[in-house]
Amino acid sequence: MLRLALMFLIVAVIAGALGLTGVAGVASNIAWILFVVGLVFAVVFFVLGRRPPTV
Repeated sequence: MLRLALMFLIVAVIAGALGLTGVAGVASNIAWILFVVGLVFAVVFFVLGRRPPTV
């Protein structure tokens, strides 16, 4: 998930440098959403991932 966010961030930077402001805006919004979702998943898995097995 974070890899996709980084990919969209790179697309946004390149599109912004080329003057494609619409594409850059959309790509940066997608990158931001994927980053937040990936961060939430990472926190949830960090909190819930290390529980001892219940018998």
